[in-house]
Amino acid sequence: MPSAEDTSVHQERPVVRPTHQDEIAEAGSALIGGRSGRWTRLGSTALTPVGVIALVALGMFALGMVQKLPCYNWAWFRGAGSQYTHACYSDIPHLYVGRGFSEGLVPYFDRLPGDMQYLEYPVLTGAFMQIASWLTPGGSIQHREQMYWMVNAGMLMICAVIIAVCVARTHRRRPWDGLLIVLAPAFALTATINWDLLAVALTAAAMLMWSRGRVLAFGILIGLATAAKLYPVFLLGPIFVLCWRAGKWREFAMATLGAAGAWLVVNLPVMVFAPEGWKKFYTFSEERGIDFGSFWLVITQRTGKIFEVTTVNTVSTLLTILLCGAIGVLTLTAPRRPRFAQLAFLVVAAFILVNKVYSPQYVLWLIPLAALARPRWRDFLIWQTCEVMYFLGIWTYLAYTTSGDKHQGLPTEGYQLAIILHLLGTLYLCAVVVRDILMPERDVVRRDGSDDPSGGVLDGAEDVFVLGRAAHPPRHAVPAVEGPRVEWGAAHGPAAD
Repeated sequence: MPSAEDTSVHQERPVVRPTHQDEIAEAGSALIGGRSGRWTRLGSTALTPVGVIALVALGMFALGMVQKLPCYNWAWFRGAGSQYTHACYSDIPHLYVGRGFSEGLVPYFDRLPGDMQYLEYPVLTGAFMQIASWLTPGGSIQHREQMYWMVNAGMLMICAVIIAVCVARTHRRRPWDGLLIVLAPAFALTATINWDLLAVALTAAAMLMWSRGRVLAFGILIGLATAAKLYPVFLLGPIFVLCWRAGKWREFAMATLGAAGAWLVVNLPVMVFAPEGWKKFYTFSEERGIDFGSFWLVITQRTGKIFEVTTVNTVSTLLTILLCGAIGVLTLTAPRRPRFAQLAFLVVAAFILVNKVYSPQYVLWLIPLAALARPRWRDFLIWQTCEVMYFLGIWTYLAYTTSGDKHQGLPTEGYQLAIILHLLGTLYLCAVVVRDILMPERDVVRRDGSDDPSGGVLDGAEDVFVLGRAAHPPRHAVPAVEGPRVEWGAAHGPAAD
């Protein structure tokens, strides 16, 4: 007879297999040998779920690099049209020359020729770009552009693996949800367009730290992520309302101080010694007009109305505040405290939906959050289909605008449809996440009795404030619509940890 202690240990180690819960995952599992995954074993040693996901991440990233091969070989260097018709555009080789890296200029400190004046990226991303330029070998300018993209691709590949591993480990009992990220077509297609994966990797690592109760580490990583891209700072909003509901003010204060301190350590030297260069990211973001991918562009093109930049900035900011306020009210009134990943997804999605620009690589911000918030293949693939259609739409539209009298590509009306598809796909995923919050019995993550696997100090905590009704202890089990079939980690390899 096993002891109570042995039973407790085993109860902490079950692995939930999506192929036993999700009809899409079950159908797709035939590619790896069925539900048990015969092909996840090499020789006599079984790969852990995290190991499998890391290998798949490397393979899919490599396929994304292959997709850029026509541009790498010639299209980046022979006019704009070819890189659009092959859908292989990347900012990386173009900015190697356009932002002075090819001439040895130092970001933020050295003034650029032309109207840009200084590098328009946050400090940590600028450091990433600079390190890649130091690692780029010499040769002709075309060869150096190619090598600069290749060096960056290698560094971004490391970020991609970090993202996949961190997400696979965040929900201890659901490591296989990491496959949603590495098999997401939009992830492979957009990974090397820009440098967003650096911020995404830091954010994924931060969420892993929060899930383990390492509050200060979470704050430091969020601060570093915000020093690479603005959007990670929005994750402090969900932490605020969740800690409010659970009475975890000390943890929120520690996370916020850690984030502010880490951001300041990275930014302060540039702020002091190159203030004009440091401000460029913020002034550029403020002065930038309506651009690709936004609902603002659809309105402008359909009506012919020209909006002032200040008006767009004001309305976008107000809409973001209103949506975040609505998410806060939802958090404080929901029948059960929402999971951190659900709110993180909703907040970042809200920012994306009302922003004045949506670059194709911005989908990378949402993919890890979506995998944690709604790990359901059907919904995830519906959303990904919309994003792939937008990816193809923007490049074929740019091909149309650069083809002159030939008019080859997607006309304006078609591109507007692609934008609407992107918006509707994101709204759809937001809707099912909100439904899961309002009807927690529909949340697949909670079907095994979990509270908030990514919640860290919030996981299983009692409510101390619920808007409009008395607080009560959390329910640690939710009646399942369909009871999950859970297998012990010992049966088919260890759990994610």
